[in-house]
Amino acid sequence: MRGDLMEYKEYIKPELLVLIPVLYYIGMCFKRSKKFDDRFIPMLLGCFGVLIAMLYMVGTDGLRFLSVFSGITQGILCAGSAVYVNQLIKQSKKG
Repeated sequence: MRGDLMEYKEYIKPELLVLIPVLYYIGMCFKRSKKFDDRFIPMLLGCFGVLIAMLYMVGTDGLRFLSVFSGITQGILCAGSAVYVNQLIKQSKKG
């Protein structure tokens, strides 16, 4: 069981896991601002996640195709995880 939980490292780089709570917080700020329709928040989080992950990947590996592709992929995975965490919290509050 513990091995299954540790397999996230195969998908999201451990140093980018910090993006998940950051994107969750950004999503909460969007939600509270009421300037954005709720259906656009996941897309906005995806854009922010890709931007931040690409900045990190290009900053550490240089501007190469693989670092750009990895930044896009990591950003999407982190944004998806943040939205998933949000849904888990919402669903746990329901009766």
